[in-house]
Amino acid sequence: MSPITVLITIAAYFCLLFGISWWAGRGSNNQEFFNGGRSSKWYMVAFAMVGSMISGVTFVSVPGMVEASGYGYLQMILGFIVGQLLIAYVLVPLFYRMNLTSIYEYLESRFGITTYKTGAWFFFVSKMLGAAARFYVVCLTLQLLVFEPFGLPFILNIACSMALVWLYTAQGGVKSIIWADTLKSACLIISVVLTIYFVASDLNLDFGGLCGTVWNEHDIIFLGDVNQPQYFWKQFMAGIFTMIATNGLDQDMMQRNLSCRNSKDAQKNMIFSGIMQLPVIALFLFLGTLLYKYAGAHSIDAAKDTLFPTIATKSGLPIIVGILFIIGLVAAAYNAAGSALTALTTSFTLDILHAKNKTEEALKKVRKNVHIVLTVVMGIVIVAFDMLNNTSVIDAVYRLASYTYGPILGLFVFGIFTKIQVRDKFLPLVAILAPILCFILDKNSEAWFAGYKFSYELLILNAAFTFIGMLIISKGKK
Repeated sequence: MSPITVLITIAAYFCLLFGISWWAGRGSNNQEFFNGGRSSKWYMVAFAMVGSMISGVTFVSVPGMVEASGYGYLQMILGFIVGQLLIAYVLVPLFYRMNLTSIYEYLESRFGITTYKTGAWFFFVSKMLGAAARFYVVCLTLQLLVFEPFGLPFILNIACSMALVWLYTAQGGVKSIIWADTLKSACLIISVVLTIYFVASDLNLDFGGLCGTVWNEHDIIFLGDVNQPQYFWKQFMAGIFTMIATNGLDQDMMQRNLSCRNSKDAQKNMIFSGIMQLPVIALFLFLGTLLYKYAGAHSIDAAKDTLFPTIATKSGLPIIVGILFIIGLVAAAYNAAGSALTALTTSFTLDILHAKNKTEEALKKVRKNVHIVLTVVMGIVIVAFDMLNNTSVIDAVYRLASYTYGPILGLFVFGIFTKIQVRDKFLPLVAILAPILCFILDKNSEAWFAGYKFSYELLILNAAFTFIGMLIISKGKK
């Protein structure tokens, strides 16, 4: 697949995306940027949410992880579904009842301004690192397909990519994100299904042969060794709390739910989009099985994060497969980065700068300046991630989440399920110590706990340390 074809495909997608952004952002004000004016229809948000949970990391890394992990990722997805139900029936009614624009405002009303700022800063760090890690996958793929053939440096790749993200989110905010995610969901599902069809046709596999290949070659449930990261209950429980932390307590994801007309509509959206994750992720894993078989049959040297890009664009399959891959990748990655940037702008403007009491025009000026600065910061973090990363990006994202979202989860669990007040000024110390203790345990777990190796359940442990720390600095009930 030539670099020119890739560029034409990306340009066509962005023409459509910019059209959507312009249409959605017509006459929008600050409130519509932050929460869509609370006018979104639940079924549209639900379909958009299916795509919003799939980033460039999912699109590239999930098919590539099949060889090492089988279909074990589905164990985590089952936990995600339970987590979505808990978000729908515990968090959504609370946030609507308090009429929140930023969900971290809850922490101020419950504990105080220091806890509020701590939660907002941890979200900022978590989302910035996670978004950079996810977008890094796209930049790598674009470097391979476009920039490298033209002899252009990686830094220019990042600069162009972040400029495009800024352009389509600058005006419309959440409204643009929801419409763009609706387009993204459609593009992703169509591209994966058609890619499976073309690869299976090349391998001469009918539907029965496809199902037999999956059933015979890969494990789905891992109930053997509790010390292994793939053990079912570790993955399942980690999935529940990862979903609560990274969706329910994440301004990026919750701002879509808070754009619905009321809490009942938001609950319908959460339930539908949660259940839809299982078949959609199963399609990506299914595709991974076929890609590895195709690579083996044609002696293609590719694995993990390079598997899908290499086979889609450089293996001799029909050019439509490469075009579908590019559309799916661009849809997944740019929308996810744009959504993260919008949420970071909302949180930084309202929570950290505390600019919500400014006039409409003053707030708009602050919000636009923050949006530009955070675009640059995200580009810098992507460069740093490229210098440091040495693992599968899907693993890196969840490992990061285990450390950075743990304190946020602990804060909200303590606030919702106890009536205890804390000494607000000591909360930052607790939130910093919890990840440090987790890191120490993670590095020494095999030596200290008879070979036990932590996986993503570190998130739960991190939240538990935060909860215990809050008990230590407590000062009794309200």
